[in-house]
Amino acid sequence: MSTASLDHLDAQQLRALAQRLMGEVTSRDAQLAARDAEIVARDAVIAERDRVLHFKQTHIDQLTQELALYKRWRYGKRSEQLNPAQASLLEETMDADMAAIEEEVNALREAIAPKPAQPQAPRRMKLPAELPRTDIHHEPASITCTCGCGLKRIGEDVSEKLDYLPGTFTVQRHIRGKWVCDKCETLTQAPVPAQVIDKGIATAGLLAQVLVAKFADHLPLYRQEGIFARAGLALPRSTLGEWVGVCGLRLQPLVDALKAEVLDRAVLHADETPVQMLKPGAGKTHKAYLWAYTPTSYDSLRAVVYDFTPSRAGEHCRTFLDDWRGKLVTDDYAGYKAGFAAGITELGCMAHARRKFHDLHASNQSQIAGQALELFGALYGVERDLADLPAVERQRMRQERARPIVQTLQRWMIAQRQRVPDGSGTARAIDYSLKRWEALTRYLDDGHAPIDNNWVENQIRPWAVGRANWLFAGSLRGGQRAAAIMSLIQSARLNGHDPYVYLKDVLTRLPTQKNNCIAELLPHRWTPAI
Repeated sequence: MSTASLDHLDAQQLRALAQRLMGEVTSRDAQLAARDAEIVARDAVIAERDRVLHFKQTHIDQLTQELALYKRWRYGKRSEQLNPAQASLLEETMDADMAAIEEEVNALREAIAPKPAQPQAPRRMKLPAELPRTDIHHEPASITCTCGCGLKRIGEDVSEKLDYLPGTFTVQRHIRGKWVCDKCETLTQAPVPAQVIDKGIATAGLLAQVLVAKFADHLPLYRQEGIFARAGLALPRSTLGEWVGVCGLRLQPLVDALKAEVLDRAVLHADETPVQMLKPGAGKTHKAYLWAYTPTSYDSLRAVVYDFTPSRAGEHCRTFLDDWRGKLVTDDYAGYKAGFAAGITELGCMAHARRKFHDLHASNQSQIAGQALELFGALYGVERDLADLPAVERQRMRQERARPIVQTLQRWMIAQRQRVPDGSGTARAIDYSLKRWEALTRYLDDGHAPIDNNWVENQIRPWAVGRANWLFAGSLRGGQRAAAIMSLIQSARLNGHDPYVYLKDVLTRLPTQKNNCIAELLPHRWTPAI
C-alpha cells in the first residue's frame, strides 16, 4: 500500500488499518512460532527414535558379541578337563543360552527394521510315520463370503506338532481348510494357531514336560534325551536346549509380574544359598548365589521369586528390592544391613538364635543350652496355637502370652552371660541373641510378622535337591533362567497346582495373552482354560 493511497484516510481509519496490520503480523508470528514448535517437537521425536535405535543397536551388538563367545565355548576346542556329565551339562546350557540370545537379537532387529514375513522352509525333523496321529481341524468361523455367496473347500494345509505323555509320543496334525468364493475368488483360511516357539515342532505339552523334568525333577537334558529315545524318538539335547532357552525368554514377563506382586507385600522373607557356576572359558567353577524372596506363611499370596546372582554381595539384594521399604525377615548376613540402614525394617530369625543353643546341647549336653531350649520351645508353642488366628488377634495374644516368655528369656540370658567365660560356645550363643534382641522380638508387635525365617528356607530346599543332579549352573544366563522358571514352578506348587498342568496351559495361552492381562496367568490367579 503506497503513501498516496493513505492520504484520503482520516485518523480513525488509519488507526483501524494499523490495528488490522498489527493483528496480521501477530497471527503470522504465532503461525511461525507454532511451526517452530512443531519442528522442535519433531526433532525431539527423531532424536528419541535415534536414541532408542542406538540403544537397540548397541544391545544387538552386545548380544551378538556374547553369542559369538558362546559359540566359541560351545563348538571350539576346550582345554579344560570336564568329565562327560559336566560336559553334557555345559553343552545343554550353551544351547539354551544361544537360542535365547538369538531370539532376543531377532526381536530387536524386527523392532528396528520390520520386514514383511517371507515364507521359509521350516528347519524341523521329520516325524516318524508310525507315531499315532490326532487330527485337529481349524476352519473359518463362517463359510459365507462377504459378498453373500457360499464358500467352497478347495484344499487344506497340514502342519504336525510333536506331543508327549509320559512314555508315549504322539503327533498332532493341524489341518487348516482352504475355502474360496467362486464369484469374487476370495480365499479364506483359519489362521495358524499361535505357538510359544514360532514354527516349532513341539506342542506346549512337550515343552512343559521338558521344563518340569529339568527344573522340578532336576533331570539334566542329556538324561531326558535318553528317556525320550526309549519312548521311540531321539530328540537331540541341542534341540531340547534351544526349547528351554526360548521358553525361558517367553516366560520372563510372567516372572516380572510375579516379582511386582511379591514386592507389593509389607512383610517378606529373604534368604540365599550358594550355587556353583561354571566359567566356561576357564573350565572352573566359582560360588554364585541363589536368593529367594517370599511373603510370609500368614500372607494370602502364595509365591516365591528366585534371583540368581554371580556373588553374595549385598548390592544384589538391594537391586532386587529397589525402593521397597517394608519389613524383611532374614538371618544375620551382613549383606542385608545396607538395606536396613536405608529404611527397611529388620525382623530377626528366632530359629537361628535357637539353633546356637541346639548345637551346644547336641554336642555336649549343655545344661544351660537345655534351659534355653525349653524357653524357645515355649515361644514356639505359643506360635503353633496362634497360627490360624487373624493378624490382629495374633498380635494381641502374643503380647499376652509370648512377651512374658521373651522377657524371662532375656533376663535369663543376661544372668547366664555373667557366669560363663568370654569366648566359650555358651557365651557366643548368648551374645548372638542379645546383640540382635530388638530385631528378634519385633515380631511380637506385628501379627503379620513370623517368628523366624523357616518359611523361605523351605522354598530354597528344591535347589538343594537339584544341586545333587546338575552339579553347577553352566552360566550366569543359565542360572537366571533356572531361577525364573523355578519361581513359576515352586509358586504353582505353593498354590496346589500340578506344575506340568500349569505350565502346559500357560505356554498354550501365553502367545495370545494381552500384556495388560498377563497377571491372569500368575500361579495364584491361574485357572485352567475351559
